[in-house]
Amino acid sequence: MSLSDSDYEIITTELGREPTRAEAALFENLWSEHCAYRSSRPLLSAFESEGEQVVIGPGDDAAVVSLPDPETGEPSETYITLGIESHNHPSYVDPYDGAATGVGGIVRDTLSMGAYPIALTDSLYFGGFDREHSRYLLEGVVEGIADYGNAIGVPTVGGSLAFHPDYEGNPLVNVACVGLLDAERLVTAEAQEAGNALVLVGNATGRDGLGGASFASEDLAEDAETEDRPAVQVGDPYTEKLLIEANEALIDEGLIESARDLGAAGLGGASSELVAKGGFGARIDLERVHQREPNMNAMEILLAESQERMCYEVRPENVERVRTIAERFELGCSVIGDVSHGTYTCTFNSETVVDVSPDLLAEGAPMNDLDHADPAEPERDLPDVGLEAAFEEVVKSPNTASKEWVYRQYDHEVGTRTATGPGDDAAILAIRENAEQRSAEHAIGESRECDTGLAISAGADPNWTAADPYEGARATAVENATNLAAKGAIPLAAVDCLNGGNPEKPEVYGGFRGIVSGLADMCSDLSIPVVGGNVSLYNDSAAGPIPPTPTLAMVGTCEGYDAPPTRLVGEGALVVVDDPVLAGEESELGGSELLALLGGSDRFPTVAENAAEFVTTLAAVANSDETLAVHDVSHGGLAVALAEMIGKAGARVDLTGGPAIARLFNEQAGRAVIETTDPETVRERFDGIAPVTEIGESISERTLTIETDDGRISVSVSEIAELRSILPRELD
Repeated sequence: MSLSDSDYEIITTELGREPTRAEAALFENLWSEHCAYRSSRPLLSAFESEGEQVVIGPGDDAAVVSLPDPETGEPSETYITLGIESHNHPSYVDPYDGAATGVGGIVRDTLSMGAYPIALTDSLYFGGFDREHSRYLLEGVVEGIADYGNAIGVPTVGGSLAFHPDYEGNPLVNVACVGLLDAERLVTAEAQEAGNALVLVGNATGRDGLGGASFASEDLAEDAETEDRPAVQVGDPYTEKLLIEANEALIDEGLIESARDLGAAGLGGASSELVAKGGFGARIDLERVHQREPNMNAMEILLAESQERMCYEVRPENVERVRTIAERFELGCSVIGDVSHGTYTCTFNSETVVDVSPDLLAEGAPMNDLDHADPAEPERDLPDVGLEAAFEEVVKSPNTASKEWVYRQYDHEVGTRTATGPGDDAAILAIRENAEQRSAEHAIGESRECDTGLAISAGADPNWTAADPYEGARATAVENATNLAAKGAIPLAAVDCLNGGNPEKPEVYGGFRGIVSGLADMCSDLSIPVVGGNVSLYNDSAAGPIPPTPTLAMVGTCEGYDAPPTRLVGEGALVVVDDPVLAGEESELGGSELLALLGGSDRFPTVAENAAEFVTTLAAVANSDETLAVHDVSHGGLAVALAEMIGKAGARVDLTGGPAIARLFNEQAGRAVIETTDPETVRERFDGIAPVTEIGESISERTLTIETDDGRISVSVSEIAELRSILPRELD
């Protein structure tokens, strides 16, 4: 490890002396891009994060949002937490442990707010599906997520999976978690009072994950899989499950004043940030930390990122009770020091190894002033392709094919809350009366009347943001909001994971600026506060930078948890809401799966100006009795939306009167297909908001027939199922 010359000079000036070895290592990690957001923080003020529903916004381990009261619609004392994190570099070096510990970390962020974790989403991005190494990474990541999430009993209910050649040397693993709590159980990561004890609960500290924060702030080298293995943490989900239940017991008894999970920069990061937020210092004796490896030195104890550990602030009179509860759950427990006035001080073998201002550690890193270059406008260069060939290639593409082979490995029904699981536009969870989530309820599976449905959507499309970072990010926000609205939910809040390459390259930083601005602008237009998130830069490798990737995890609420299905019922007319070709506009194919597969370029289609009205109206239509099925039109365009809707029923569609390729494969966000018994009412509701065109009907015959000016497509349900069913090992 080494500090840059400029950082070293700032630190020595502030300290008035040379830093110790432990101090230098601590500064390097806490001042890294991963922890200090040195390149991105100047941009993040673009996000609007306030709202009457927002209890705690950005800056804590997770955001806290109030759910609306089912009767009044006003914010209630039933809260959810939202958090998202990346584990990109670790998942390249060790896909299983890298992904598993990403799940563990975001779950502990949830615990530190006093919440019980109730759902996970995973958004995954890999190189070309035809590459053996990409499939190796994919299988390891999915197995790691499944094994960890299933073992701790938190359902993985949604997410996304995308393939793009520019992820070949640097995959992305973005994991989000939703937690549930009542107002009186809320805990923050802000130290409360000098004299309170700092107590470390959980696994023993080892040498794994050393320098993980600084490792995540560098480009991946060609030898990263071997050379950087020590920087990857090793997870233990069974200990995490015990920690979840112990945390519940500690919160139940009101024993915790503040909490922080041990993630990036380990104990040093968690404890210094906790006391800095409260305006305090700390006195820590590193020898008191329970350890699993012999002869650990001060720097190793301070910075190891061993998993399944929490740092709690506890009143002195409650320390023994905390120890008793930890022992009941067979967890280690160490009183490592106390909250103090003054500096952040660590001793080891009776020697002071750290004595610095906690504010300097937490907030002292200088921000980077970087150049940017805006991407060039693409020229129109469309491939000449036959209609049937285009349909087959797009429908069977790994990006648009069924992801069931992934999510069937996840337990998405544990916890008895999942009303709609993976494979739909959005997942829906049942939020039960008064939000009780005690351990006994989870063990027994006790069910009570549900007042509120919580819808969750997460993901991004690298084709969109590679084509146009700004417009692609705007479309990402609209698509996630449309997913919620298709289930009858009104968006409530969102968190983002902003992934980019090396920001020191102007063209890369320009793309990153674009996704930040686009996401911020559209979330503002949709009145959706972005209440927290994560930034992951330096996702660069010998293969080059990743596409700028703005993963968004968005939640919304609906009355109850019944929602229209995605699959056709077979008893109604089919209408398309907001078909750009039918509206008389020039239809662009930029960012589409069609162009990604067949080559060519085009301008990315812009999102309609009244996207907020579209989302609100779609949610209302989805909840009406006349609506039988709803599905958003996004990845793969109308062709894929129709292919995904048929199953028990088929469809007869007429798209004559316009260019078939544009109508079927355009991926403009903010569109939907609706099966309805009353198309005229749908048209009236969207009047002045979006055009509504009747395109056909659902039928009992299990076929999809599409008539166009360029020919006829006719395919059976079984043929589409075969096209869309692609397994990783089939290509081995």
